[in-house]
Amino acid sequence: MMNYSKNKSLLIGSAGLLALSAYSQEHPNVIYVFPDQFRNQALDFWNEEGFKDKVNFRADPVHTPNLNRFAKESFVLSSAVSNCPLSSPHRGMLLTGMYPDGSGIPLNCNSNRPVSSLRTDAVTISDVFSRSGYDCAYIGKLHADFPTPNDPENAGCYVENSKPVWDAYTPPERRHGFNYWYSYGTFDVHKQPHYWDTNGKRHEIKEWSPKHEADKAIEYLKNENNVRNREKPFFLMVAMNPPHSPYNSTEDCMEEDYNLYKDIPLDRLLIRPNVDLEMKKAADSRFYFASITGVDREFGRILTALKDLGLDKNTIVIFASDHGETMCSQGTDDPKNSPYTESLNIPFIVRYPGKIKPQVDPLLLSSPDIMPTILGLCGLNNRIPKSVQGRDFSHVFYRKGIKRPQAALYIQNMDGEKDAKGLVTSYFPSARGIKTERYTLAIYIDKNTKKVRKTLLFDDITDPYQLNNLNINRYFKVYNELCKKMAVLLKEINDPWFRDRILSDQIPYIFN
Repeated sequence: MMNYSKNKSLLIGSAGLLALSAYSQEHPNVIYVFPDQFRNQALDFWNEEGFKDKVNFRADPVHTPNLNRFAKESFVLSSAVSNCPLSSPHRGMLLTGMYPDGSGIPLNCNSNRPVSSLRTDAVTISDVFSRSGYDCAYIGKLHADFPTPNDPENAGCYVENSKPVWDAYTPPERRHGFNYWYSYGTFDVHKQPHYWDTNGKRHEIKEWSPKHEADKAIEYLKNENNVRNREKPFFLMVAMNPPHSPYNSTEDCMEEDYNLYKDIPLDRLLIRPNVDLEMKKAADSRFYFASITGVDREFGRILTALKDLGLDKNTIVIFASDHGETMCSQGTDDPKNSPYTESLNIPFIVRYPGKIKPQVDPLLLSSPDIMPTILGLCGLNNRIPKSVQGRDFSHVFYRKGIKRPQAALYIQNMDGEKDAKGLVTSYFPSARGIKTERYTLAIYIDKNTKKVRKTLLFDDITDPYQLNNLNINRYFKVYNELCKKMAVLLKEINDPWFRDRILSDQIPYIFN
């Protein structure tokens, strides 16, 4: 395998172009599209032949024609897990392959939380791709930085006036190998988004953000204005904000998509038996599903452009999300940050024509596994940083091995200590849990006593909608076995619960 960074001095003139061209053929392009808050159940194909017998739930009544076609050409995971189902923590895990305590992002990033920001010394997936000779591009929402007063057009000022500040400008030294940049921190005005480009210029857009981001992705693929090196393979991430909230008017989605749902009774839209139709939020489901359909269309446009440009055969395309959305299930107002399947279970669909066989697989892929697995899919296994805590499961996609995870962690963190200015200086590990093929367990502790405050235990096979919270005293054998499995995983990542031996009377941290 050629080491581009070490051999760049050899790549000059026509010989250099030939070498780069050969490198491009050896290593596939990668497009990773991940809208925010897109739950796995909001994919229409789960109700179709070849898919519905692989899951024990009914899909939401959504229109996702492009994703339906894409799934038939892809390796589809039914059980991918967002271990800490919040925007920033997931992005930290996705980028670094480390769990939140290692990535530097245990909490959603805002200006009150200096404790939560992507580590500058972390080696990210884009760092690895860039050092391996890839052209790297990021388009859309990042939400992985602690906002500081670094507005490139207003020195010494934040990029917005709200308190706390959520949005952020990412300067070149924090872009981790991305040479093409068109991004922002977080800003939830879907039809008036803004972005900072590679040179730090701010662009105010009056267009639905997924449409604009698809346009920019297509421009990148076409290499308009020579924004990428055609001789290099590329790694392109497209981070769409919808279907993230707000989703309560046609200012948040496209009217043409809303019209598909506006007259459907709520009990025919929110069909999960664990839903509370009396919640005020129930009517928002029409706008949420409209955003799903809009994202589907824009994803389809990217796929069409890729095919028209003749790039589809040597490009791995992945569709995923950072976490799900409860949307009135379990009667909770919190759309995420919970172990409920609507929050925890995310789409993960991989297409690589001629190399990966289309099928459905129950792989319990965790968020930190995504980085090493993508590198493995590209033949860059030997470039996976030692800091990575996730595991490379590319062999599962290529059907070249049988080693699989037996469980995935659930992590919930909250604000910890604050200083005199009200800034969060630590985080509190409020809950830990585990997801296996059959069970979901979450244990919540009191911030002061560190004792159990609440437990959730579900049999996901007999109770797929998690309607019956099992009594751990009656299911103590199951509970004890899950705690043993969880202890192993917490020790592996040196989690705060392991370091502080939280609930050591129940979770056996000491191993022979």
